[in-house]
Amino acid sequence: MQTSVLTAVLLPIALAIVMLGLGLSLTLADFRRVLLYPRAVFAGLLAQVVILPLLCFGIATSFGLAPELAVGLMLLAASPGGATANLFSHLARGDVALNITLTAVNSVISLFTLPLILNFALIHFMGAENSVPLQFSKILQVFFIVLGPVSVGMVIRAKRPQLAARLDRAVRVLSALVLVVIVAATMIKEREHIVSFFAQVGLPALVFNLSSMAVGFFLPLALRLERRQSVAIALEIGVHNSTLAIAIASAPSLLNNSVMAIPAAVYSLIMLVTAGLFGMLVSRRMALPEGSVAT
Repeated sequence: MQTSVLTAVLLPIALAIVMLGLGLSLTLADFRRVLLYPRAVFAGLLAQVVILPLLCFGIATSFGLAPELAVGLMLLAASPGGATANLFSHLARGDVALNITLTAVNSVISLFTLPLILNFALIHFMGAENSVPLQFSKILQVFFIVLGPVSVGMVIRAKRPQLAARLDRAVRVLSALVLVVIVAATMIKEREHIVSFFAQVGLPALVFNLSSMAVGFFLPLALRLERRQSVAIALEIGVHNSTLAIAIASAPSLLNNSVMAIPAAVYSLIMLVTAGLFGMLVSRRMALPEGSVAT
């Protein structure tokens, strides 16, 4: 993939905007809240950090995905939940506070787990001689690309809450537009192969998405957590940060491979539909116990 203005300049800026938006919604209390929800946070992190990569590996292997697409799907599995999960959780009557906490904690943890999972995928699916492992300098780059804007957003939220509130809505809208633009750009760049890519990775991406939400929903219920927490965790691990995965795959200074960005682009389209349907289903079922049925 040749370097372009999109991948070299606009993509890092776009990712920074998305991460800034995440930071504007976070406070230090979101990290301290782990102490209030220890079992729920444990269930969410267990599903996100351990079960999802194993599940994704099994799906990529079972479907016999092409090596670059398999790596791209694994990269998506290693990426933390997206801030969009908070919105879906709110609409689905989930525990939004838990979503915010999981997003905050997992975003930090993924800075260490993502390179490990990605390197494993590169070596396993593409072979050690063909892999492009993330070197320490590149790990630091991902660290600053992600954590830098998040930290700035958190500082603004702490020091200038009114400014953060005004910026939050604008940044959320801009983040949604950013995702649409980079997905479209990825599709256009690979337009000659897009039908083939969808045929190869569309069904595996859908299976991974539905499996992720199923694990996120039923694992907490098995651990006797509240239904609202199960809804929150299901959406947290079902709605991934596709923008981060696409940026890592496409950026010239990182993987520099647009094919590896295809699974995240396809998944981002699928998850909006499935998360919306899931939210509608569970919100209707949760309305009756809460006594808030609309007349």
